[in-house]
Amino acid sequence: MVIMDLTSIQDPSFLKRMSVSELESLGSDIRRFLIEKLAVTGGHLAPNLGVVELTLALHRVFDSPKDQLVWDVGHQAYVHKILTGRTNQFDTLRQYNGLCGFPKRCESEHDVWETGHSSTSLSAAMGIAIANELKGRANDRAIAIIGDGALTGGMALEALNHIGAEKQNVIVILNDNEMSIAPNVGAMHNMLGRIRASRKLKHAREEMESLIKHIPLVGSSLERSGERVKDLLKSALIPGTFFEELGFTYFGPTDGHDLKDLLETLEYAKKIDGPVLVHVITKKGKGYRPAELDGVGTWHGLGPYKIESGEVIKGKPKGPSYSKVVAETITKVAESDERVTLITPAMSVGSKLDCFTKKFPERMFDVGIAEQHAVTLAGGQATQGLKPVVSIYSTFFQRAYDQLVHDICRQNLNVVFTIDRSGLVGADGETHQGVFDIAFMRHVPNIRILMAKDEEELQQLVYSALRYDGGPIAIRFPRGEGIGVPMSETLQEISLDDWEVEAEGTDVAILTFGPQVQDALEVRALLEGKLSVRVINCRTIKPLDDAMLTSLYAEGIPLVTLEEAALAGGFGSSVLEHANEAGAFPRIQRLGIPDRYIEHGGVNQLLEEIGLRPAQMAESIERFVMETNRQNV
Repeated sequence: MVIMDLTSIQDPSFLKRMSVSELESLGSDIRRFLIEKLAVTGGHLAPNLGVVELTLALHRVFDSPKDQLVWDVGHQAYVHKILTGRTNQFDTLRQYNGLCGFPKRCESEHDVWETGHSSTSLSAAMGIAIANELKGRANDRAIAIIGDGALTGGMALEALNHIGAEKQNVIVILNDNEMSIAPNVGAMHNMLGRIRASRKLKHAREEMESLIKHIPLVGSSLERSGERVKDLLKSALIPGTFFEELGFTYFGPTDGHDLKDLLETLEYAKKIDGPVLVHVITKKGKGYRPAELDGVGTWHGLGPYKIESGEVIKGKPKGPSYSKVVAETITKVAESDERVTLITPAMSVGSKLDCFTKKFPERMFDVGIAEQHAVTLAGGQATQGLKPVVSIYSTFFQRAYDQLVHDICRQNLNVVFTIDRSGLVGADGETHQGVFDIAFMRHVPNIRILMAKDEEELQQLVYSALRYDGGPIAIRFPRGEGIGVPMSETLQEISLDDWEVEAEGTDVAILTFGPQVQDALEVRALLEGKLSVRVINCRTIKPLDDAMLTSLYAEGIPLVTLEEAALAGGFGSSVLEHANEAGAFPRIQRLGIPDRYIEHGGVNQLLEEIGLRPAQMAESIERFVMETNRQNV
């Protein structure tokens, strides 16, 4: 078997000269390449194995970048990157200064839209189609590739409504694999399931339509009855009626791994004026047995693995994952508090919520990729005396900002938000860094914001938040495992107002929270003999500990605020505001995420880039204190 040198690919134009059998062979080469490369770097393996033939067909039929391909979420764009000349960069995939795991406009002219969050592709494609028409490029096609999971997002449905009404030249490729990260849920999923089941009737469609046309219609009453029969027959036996009613020409369902069928279908779609939806059935993980058999979502995105066995390569954790601690604590509280419910927008796998799901399936609500709905759903439950917990990633929580402000905080409802992946997350990069939530929550009235220094304090904060009935609470926690501290078997309430001094000192005080408490203690050790450093665990990010801050101002000690979050509008800003309102003028140094997006890479590499490694901070703090002392002389 001749294996193609994938590094020789410069652009996708060569595909137009290949036969179907040659394309199939190329698809096998690409699958082999992805399985081998991602075993080393990690990444989104299963989504990309599922779209090999689809991506080949799209680049064969259309002319990128003249025709613009818009990938929803974008984690399935690895094959697209290979076909657009980036194969030789795959050794650096998702690594510091390396190839991005999502479409990136600065990487290639073929990446016309940057993604990372779901359900945006249809709106973007509609915008591109409108621009094409206004610029006299009506023959250029805007093609959105969206998964069935992302189609549940409200923004996608809004765009479908607009595209169908305006009759723009947008082609929607519905990549239907019955999975997002985890198995999909909801009525939209069920509707697509019925369409999938109708594939065996696809070849009878023309005959059925012909039969419908010849139903005899005599008299107004019979005519109405006949029209009703037509509608019923169409609904029952002709796939895609839902999309056709929205104004789309529907093709499918089509086997997404049959290149001949795909090419024919896309060629038909290309010739249609107005909006088109091509329904493609694919298998997530196609071609790699461990990924194909995954019914949970393990192979959606993962680290390095052993190709032969499919075993994921992991180091030995120091402690339990923060996600697991949160999920198990909620489950434990729910055993004695029947008010507790759990809501997640398709993050049940990532946030390890299976323990709650198994024990309380009737109180677990996975709403699919619908963050706005998740938050307001929680609000509705709270008005009826329930105690809903919304388990959500920081990067996805920002998609439900209005619901937080308008529906939850304005009504001061008892909703608990457990915000996973807060802080830098590393390889997924700028679309996933959880660094904005403090800034966008802090100024909203009524909400409390908490973050624990370790896994033991985290379980006690979750317990205390579930016992609190004074309004909404957000508990942030980072990605990954805890630091290995002993875990108490007894849950007990702790203060949601007070800070704690972790280590005494007289020359400078570091105010911080979360894992940065350990960093601050390391900074203290590095400065031993030079400066006496006080470390304060500010686990209540909002409200601030007024009494302790007032005491610090009176003492006149220089203050350093440290946060793995955006500096603009963040925790350090709140301390500055507090000092101003108190009429105090302490010397304050703020350390945190600068006013820019942070790219992908190892977390420690990213922290070093922005000066937040302990040795860097020790040096910066020493200069700050020396300068303060000189000014005070």
